[in-house]
Amino acid sequence: MLKVILQLPKHLHPFNEPARDLRIQNKPLWLIQRDVLAPYVNSEQEIPPHQPLPNTKEPCIVHRDNLYFDKEYIKAFLAKARKRNHPSRAAFSGEDLAFREHALPLSTSYTHIPGKNLYLADLWYYPHGPVAGARPLIVDLQAREVGYYHVPTYMATERGDLTFQVPLRKLLAIDSWVHIFIADVIFGVFSRGARFEAKIEESPLAKLKILSKAMYEGKQVLESSEVVKMGRNCVIDPSAVIHGPTIIGNNVTIGAGAIIENCVIGDNVNISQGCQLMLSVVGDGTFLPFRAALFMTTIMDNGMVAQNTCLQMCVVGRNTFIGAGSTFTDFNLIPNNLKALNGNDELADSNRPVLGSCVGHNCRLGSGMIIFPGRTIESDVVLVASDKRKIIRKNVSYEDSDHHHFPFAARHKRLYPRQGETDNASW
Repeated sequence: MLKVILQLPKHLHPFNEPARDLRIQNKPLWLIQRDVLAPYVNSEQEIPPHQPLPNTKEPCIVHRDNLYFDKEYIKAFLAKARKRNHPSRAAFSGEDLAFREHALPLSTSYTHIPGKNLYLADLWYYPHGPVAGARPLIVDLQAREVGYYHVPTYMATERGDLTFQVPLRKLLAIDSWVHIFIADVIFGVFSRGARFEAKIEESPLAKLKILSKAMYEGKQVLESSEVVKMGRNCVIDPSAVIHGPTIIGNNVTIGAGAIIENCVIGDNVNISQGCQLMLSVVGDGTFLPFRAALFMTTIMDNGMVAQNTCLQMCVVGRNTFIGAGSTFTDFNLIPNNLKALNGNDELADSNRPVLGSCVGHNCRLGSGMIIFPGRTIESDVVLVASDKRKIIRKNVSYEDSDHHHFPFAARHKRLYPRQGETDNASW
């Protein structure tokens, strides 16, 4: 089968980089797409915008390069499409809770069918080559409701406790930085945990295997090697607490008193004493000094979060430093859904009453900063805590960076200019 990739060159704010190059579950998105589709295809072709699809009679799967999907969704989609033996396009019902609550808000990639509660995604299957007339094909995401905050009544408002609709199958268009948070946390670590629970509920043999391995190793069930997968050459202090499902890469160091629950840890990561990580994704080469805390947060490769800093529901780009004692808040004191930039770079309702912030690539944030919920800091920005700017109340662009006022500003290179700009286009 031929795989056809439709290029979407639009850059995603605040990273100033196409979605396909951003990391999700500690992998570039293009690599996730390749790995998931590898069992089904034997060749591929990339199509620039506004170019026609290839003229072929070979079976084809066609997708936009900003789509995040997993093997469970693709398996179900192809099985239904091949059985139908007709050109098919992935579709979602507006009643699908995981799609409605998490994928649809802030997105600009889905096509709404007028008069119907139906949305089309940029994924097609052609049994005899690309032709017109593809029919919508709905694949249920199999959502499960999972609570993540049991909150006081003054925080819960009319929605009650804060919950996620966690899918067992995943397809999501990455149109906003919030979708990276959703892909990594809700459709990522939460979904992996939900699938683990479903497995032991449905299979007594799987449950017995996990229990027997825990007894053999003399550990609690969630600490056994069946649910905590570890790479090579890792150094882990005996006092560290690691609960699964957790994946730890190669050459990882975890210090005394660290607590890790349901996370993805990349290669060459250093987690120092007293750090606390929950439901987070930590990219390759990241350094977390003592008492750093991550909760439902993504850090891409080669980042550093200094001591006593807390990030909740945040996304942090690659090669970024966040100074000591900084706090990323995630809740409006007056309960209300937070706004974020959508695929058209316009502020829109995120459908999230609790949400952190996003920091782009190659940023440097000084110590003691306080960042309000839902704010973004563009790639290549340097912020220094001062009487003038210690609290970040609005989005920060590259032009607002403090390093422009330094006599040695040229030492901080602009590595991620906006689309159509060069590193000095604004100056």
